[in-house]
Amino acid sequence: MTGTTSPRPVRAVRAVRLGPRSVAALLLVSLAGVAAFGWPLLADSASGLAHSEDAPWLFAALLPLLLAVAVATIADTGLDAKAVAMLGVLAAAGAALRPLGAGTAGLEPMFFLMVLSGRVLGPGFGFVLGALSMFAGALLTGGVGPWMPFQMLTMGWVSMGAGLLPGPARLRGRRELLLLSAYGAVAALLYGLVMNLQGWPYIAGMGSGVSFVPGDPLPENLARFVAYVLATSLGWDVPRALLTVVLTLTLGGTVLRALRRATRRAAFEAPVRFEAPAP
Repeated sequence: MTGTTSPRPVRAVRAVRLGPRSVAALLLVSLAGVAAFGWPLLADSASGLAHSEDAPWLFAALLPLLLAVAVATIADTGLDAKAVAMLGVLAAAGAALRPLGAGTAGLEPMFFLMVLSGRVLGPGFGFVLGALSMFAGALLTGGVGPWMPFQMLTMGWVSMGAGLLPGPARLRGRRELLLLSAYGAVAALLYGLVMNLQGWPYIAGMGSGVSFVPGDPLPENLARFVAYVLATSLGWDVPRALLTVVLTLTLGGTVLRALRRATRRAAFEAPVRFEAPAP
């Protein structure tokens, strides 16, 4: 009689785990990011905060907080040489993909790689990878400016969110690709929506129907913001989402298998033991 064995469950690999200090750093930088993105909607016109001259101070404070996440992660669990090598390779790949579509109808192929990498390697690795890829891509394309820390933070959120999706032991194959493509589409749209908050308050010379008015009631400014998004960035956000879906459905299976094979061979969680040489 021939017995059958059930397939072994797929165990999620986490190259960078979230320890207490890295979780605290992520919460801190996320709260600071939410405040930096949303302050124009809540600031009073007489507070002195609702002016573009104060914005560089917010940008300058955000970048060190992003770096603190990586430092806290290293202090918590340590990034060994294999994890650092994997981080460098994927960040370089993401940065290399950015010039292929940046500024062209919103087509940005790096999104699908960030989503798949966060899925396989976990939220901690995903956040550091997303932020580092944006930083390297900005240096490569000459896109360094006050918006760069916001791009790093938002891309970190995108990749981290993919690592928080239901584990691969529950979803594999076509269902997993459908989940990742749906998440990638939503994340690509939300990326554009959130990034609009960074530049919208400082764009002058636009019609009153879409311009930010310091001190106006929140519902009125939100209505103007929605009109601004529909009039300016939706033509970039939708192609970005569609491209992410197409690349995930066509190349996602191959990329997921390659990433999982690399993480299995790297054995990030294997304990390191030192043994005395045999006499």
